[in-house]
Amino acid sequence: MVFFITFLRALAACLITNAHYTGIYPTDLIANGGLIGDILFFAVSGYCLCNVKMSFLPWYGKRIYRVYIPVFIITVLQLALGYYTFEEYNLFGWLVYPTAYHFVASIILLYIPFYVVMKVKNLRNNLGLVIGACFVLYMAIYIFVYDKSYYHIDDVHEPMIRFLFMECMLLGAWFKQNDKKFRNKFKYRYLITMIVLFMVYFASKLLFLHGESVVAFQIINQIVIFMLLFFMFSSFAGLDSRLEHLPAAVKKIIEFISSITLEIYVVQYYLIEVIRPIGRFPINWILLTAAIILSAFLLNRICKLIYSLIDTCKNKYIGR
Repeated sequence: MVFFITFLRALAACLITNAHYTGIYPTDLIANGGLIGDILFFAVSGYCLCNVKMSFLPWYGKRIYRVYIPVFIITVLQLALGYYTFEEYNLFGWLVYPTAYHFVASIILLYIPFYVVMKVKNLRNNLGLVIGACFVLYMAIYIFVYDKSYYHIDDVHEPMIRFLFMECMLLGAWFKQNDKKFRNKFKYRYLITMIVLFMVYFASKLLFLHGESVVAFQIINQIVIFMLLFFMFSSFAGLDSRLEHLPAAVKKIIEFISSITLEIYVVQYYLIEVIRPIGRFPINWILLTAAIILSAFLLNRICKLIYSLIDTCKNKYIGR
């Protein structure tokens, strides 16, 4: 895999996990960046899944079982431990849809329109226009339907956020199509713009959260973060060969984190609740991070064994 994509996947996992570390740091202002991690994940998915060659059911089935097996395992375990209860969801809700994990609930839906766009030639060859059309629909709903009385545009549990996630998947696919224009063609202006947009994004969050007079314009927050994603991809794609030449030990750490990102995502919630009260920073941070990584690694190994068994059974069945 292209290494800058491996790097961005690992970075996304770190940002999302960091955003959940409320009560861990001396100030919760540090526990931030989760939505940036989310959009990176969706963009990386779009980049990696751009070249669709299979028919829908085999393609979608492969995506689904890769996502759901770790979700099934960890959800059943946490139901058994009593961390999850049936007050919020029934068994179907916990294990199938919407699940406790907003990322899973979003991506299993967005895989469908993404597949259609990638398979229809006129759409695939005009991703910029498709992204624009998605944004126009988003704006229409925002103007005529959305509740703009308070700041919630970046709430990942609201359906509206899926317009942003879909645009990010399509942007990732667009970068894949235009890979030669960006990879190993680093430009300092991209990096500077990325840093500026990063600061503007967090400033806009504070502005709309505390500024009642401007909250009706909170859509700007989503426009800024989408622009930030563009320049993050541009910058790190331009640094691909330099990232490849990182020290071997650093690359192994990045590759390891990148290989267990989904597992990191699904194991962390229970562990955060259990370990948060233990000690003070940085002891609690060290204990929690170590527990998440170890648990994610073990879950990843179990899932790989299950994938292997499923593939073996499938091959035997096909071979009959």
